[in-house]
Amino acid sequence: MLTHLDIDPVMLELGPLAIHWYGFMYLLGFIGAYGLCWRKRLQAIPPWEDEDITDLFFYSALGVIFGGTWGYIFFYEPELLWKSPVNLLTFWKPGRSFHGGLLGVLLAILYYSYSHHRSFWAVTDFIAPAVPIGLATGRLGNFLNGELWGRVTDIPWSVVFPQVDSLPRHPSQLYEALLEGVLLLVLLQWYTLKPRAQGTVSGLFLLGYGLFRFIVEFFREPDHNQGYVILNWLTKGQLFSFPMIILGISIFIFFIRKGEREGRS
Repeated sequence: MLTHLDIDPVMLELGPLAIHWYGFMYLLGFIGAYGLCWRKRLQAIPPWEDEDITDLFFYSALGVIFGGTWGYIFFYEPELLWKSPVNLLTFWKPGRSFHGGLLGVLLAILYYSYSHHRSFWAVTDFIAPAVPIGLATGRLGNFLNGELWGRVTDIPWSVVFPQVDSLPRHPSQLYEALLEGVLLLVLLQWYTLKPRAQGTVSGLFLLGYGLFRFIVEFFREPDHNQGYVILNWLTKGQLFSFPMIILGISIFIFFIRKGEREGRS
């Protein structure tokens, strides 16, 4: 059993500027994802110019910030909106919803695709294999902050989070970093070693993330003030992840069959 160090969420203070661990880890995720996309830019059809990738990541960053914050408020703590609409602008505070961030990024990509005359699915296929880098660093940020802890357990690698209680818990943030981050990254990189039918990479990403998140939720303490939403075991995270699994499978099969039809014609 290990004890969390209860690390100060502020990594560095430079006068009035405070750099938080969570924000720093998000920045590392963006840098890593950008680097991977930049390395693969010439392999895409058509190839990507440097400024195209910069534009895409700028819009995606806005999607993550706005979508993640607003999704967290609307999906998990809508009372914050009723207390004060200004909470919609508190982007520096902890609290991000992946599902909200995903919706924000998809809207950003939709706008990018339209304004840059690229296929929506070509863009999502291009960026999806790099997203797990940000997911991994984001979950490490959750662990450093001592938030989104796991359920009580007696496993040897359990962690006590003193800011919560003195009970040993699953380090579910690290489980998510390994599954949604490392394993999903390896899966998508392996799948994209060969040319694939357009849309299948995006479908595989949705399926992989939804499935891994659904599994990890069995080890993660239900979100604050949420508890279980159905049958005293299904969490809100699982409720939002299940449609991703179905949608991911549907998109994958649709584009596989579409590619087969086009290959026979």
